[in-house]
Amino acid sequence: MKKLFTIGLAFLAFAGISVAQVSNGDPAPNFTLTDMEGNTHSLEDFRGQFVVLEFVNPGCPFVVKFYDPGYMQQFQKEVVDAGGVWLAVNPTTQSHNDYMDDAATLAYIESRNVKVPWLKNPEGDVARAYGANRTPEMFLICPEGTVMYQGAIDSVRSANSADVAGADNYILTAFHQASSGEEITTPRTRPYGCTIKF
Repeated sequence: MKKLFTIGLAFLAFAGISVAQVSNGDPAPNFTLTDMEGNTHSLEDFRGQFVVLEFVNPGCPFVVKFYDPGYMQQFQKEVVDAGGVWLAVNPTTQSHNDYMDDAATLAYIESRNVKVPWLKNPEGDVARAYGANRTPEMFLICPEGTVMYQGAIDSVRSANSADVAGADNYILTAFHQASSGEEITTPRTRPYGCTIKF
């Protein structure tokens, strides 16, 4: 039975269906990754702060939707200005066409004025630990280190930047509610976007 369950999870992941490895209220899996400047960041370093974890792939049209017009950068700044932490993790494998080397990645984040840590994870183990399978896919981690929100960034499941302004922004709402001591009204949603290129 256990073997069949494992095969089932593998099939769902292969089919592009997110299989959560953590539930809300579970401890967030710790990780240590390197950013584009060569600095290391561990999730444990940010204990005591709210952390937004974003899985990202610049080659994904659903990521382009937010980054090219500057929406994601605005969201990142809003969280950081409010005392939170935002970490962008790129789990794209080196064997995929969407993979960008360090020089290309630096050019990308500089041209788009990205100010949050952009972490390299071509092995994809961090995304797998969280059960993330889409870009963008979002998680909110509370100061005590447990997962509070997971799923889509917003309510409009399109790759059109024109849809951002009218969408319900799930991750920002969750962050502001949680950081104000309120209950998160929508703690989990179905993620949308490109499948992660493991």
